[in-house]
Amino acid sequence: MPLKIGRAPQDKRNRTVADLLVAQLVEAGVRHIYGIVGDSLNPVVDAVRRSNANGTGIEWVHVRHEEAAAFAAAAEAEITGQLAVCAGSCGPGNLHLINGLYDANRNNVPVLAIASHIPSAQIGTEFFQETHPDRLFVECSVYSEMISSAKQAPRVINSAIHHAFAGPGVSVLTIPGDVADLDADAAVSDVALPPSPPRVIPNADAVRELAEAIDAAEKVTIFAGAGVRGARDEVLALAEKIAAPVGHSLRGKEWIQYDNPYDVGMSGLLGYGACQDAMEGADLLLLLGTDFPYDQFLPDDVRTAQVDTDPAHLGRRTRLDLAVVGDVAETLRLLLPQVQESRSRKFLDGKVKAHRKAMTGVVGAYTKNVEKAVPIHPEFVADQLDQLAGDDAVFTVDTGMCNVWAARYLTPNGRRRVIGSFKHGSMANAVPHAIGAAFAARAAGDERDIIAMAGDGGLSMLLGELITIKAYDLPITVVLFDNATLGMVRLEMLVDGLPSFGTDSPEIDYAAIANGVGIPSQRVTDPKAVKSALSKALATPGPSLVDVVTDPRALSIPPTISAGQVRGFAAALTKEVLGGGMGEAVSMARSNLRNVPRP
Repeated sequence: MPLKIGRAPQDKRNRTVADLLVAQLVEAGVRHIYGIVGDSLNPVVDAVRRSNANGTGIEWVHVRHEEAAAFAAAAEAEITGQLAVCAGSCGPGNLHLINGLYDANRNNVPVLAIASHIPSAQIGTEFFQETHPDRLFVECSVYSEMISSAKQAPRVINSAIHHAFAGPGVSVLTIPGDVADLDADAAVSDVALPPSPPRVIPNADAVRELAEAIDAAEKVTIFAGAGVRGARDEVLALAEKIAAPVGHSLRGKEWIQYDNPYDVGMSGLLGYGACQDAMEGADLLLLLGTDFPYDQFLPDDVRTAQVDTDPAHLGRRTRLDLAVVGDVAETLRLLLPQVQESRSRKFLDGKVKAHRKAMTGVVGAYTKNVEKAVPIHPEFVADQLDQLAGDDAVFTVDTGMCNVWAARYLTPNGRRRVIGSFKHGSMANAVPHAIGAAFAARAAGDERDIIAMAGDGGLSMLLGELITIKAYDLPITVVLFDNATLGMVRLEMLVDGLPSFGTDSPEIDYAAIANGVGIPSQRVTDPKAVKSALSKALATPGPSLVDVVTDPRALSIPPTISAGQVRGFAAALTKEVLGGGMGEAVSMARSNLRNVPRP
């Protein structure tokens, strides 16, 4: 896509800094600003109102918590690739943005945050609500600057937009309310819309060395991350030529798993299938476009090669024997003619067979013949949702056990999207992410399913956003995995040999709450009713919620269990029994027996 230059209107009479900001955002393609109004932010909010007087400006989206505003902007940027914006008033208002901005920045999506500030004359006097946003947001942004004069504003606003696209990441503009209200006579600078990304061509010698290493290895395994986006054909062509099984990270799943005859699943705590065995059994592990952080799931005794556009990613998680700096697609196009055809498919065929067995015997264990199992298996709910959702659905996924069910049961196809706080790991992201995805779809005239896979812990944390969904009549289906416990934390405690403590919540009828807000909702306790409830919700115009009461004892068993983890489970269950929790221990074993990997 060629570089596009937009020029804001040149009529600057009675134009304030806030007007100038909004005009530049309009020219950059911004459609929404998510936030909550407040005194220091009022000049910007009024400029938004006036910009939209003829329906061609920016829509202000009133969320109930600024954290949700940042998450919503992050999801919109993820879906569209365009700049998305959130805003908060001075002090506590913009501080609430910080968690969602960390998420956006770590996911490398273009977001601009407007952090309004106390009156400029009061800065440094410990004035009411005083903070220093230009300092506070430095760690979760690629650009953070304060506008202190009208003359400074055009270039700084423009620079913030460019940095958000270039990172890509978060830019933060700190603007005192009085500065936002100043007259701005300077011409609005040209605004560059997102340019086409550059091609990063690898060094020819590095590609030759990689080809030699592949040819020297009898068993090669490919592990793909989010960096294989746009390189799917090349990865599969390499896997075919060298007979390599292909595993993936959670963020790589949607780009490489579908229609992949070499797929062996995912690694990590949420993992499944034969990916771990394939990595540990290889002579050469080829990491493609991944900065997979969990080094305990990466073998330290297998020769490893890594391809990435960012040299800082190379070797920082595991051993590194060969490094190639370059796009995955560009690297593999140069690599493919240089590698020899594989001598044997025995390794590949064995791992693919083991993967299919694992998917049927372990991952699939809770999706068949469970229509009478109460409490409802969450795996069954995720499987039914996967079958009923549209081929181009957007799933937003809460951190915790919902991540597990999404990773194991949602089927990518190249058109579906799965969005979550996969690198920052924040709770309560699914519903606000869905808000941003829904606004993006509405602006594009797109009627795809927007589905929030929420846990009760996450939903209750930002429960007020149900009001936002209703207020804007957003077509979001909230599927609530309601187990009245923090399931992932419970698992972490068990692995560490601790009985669960402080993880349980009261049993709440969230369907009743959502109905009270005006959202059509159902509460499901009978597994036979799951399919019909999900079907009805997905067919409901506007928002809907399905509160599915699921088994609180369902755990995520990783593909490889260490001796330490086994000891941890045993110690924790012993403490449960000795503490009078025999029934709890038996129930947990019954809930997870089929999920334990077998030889």
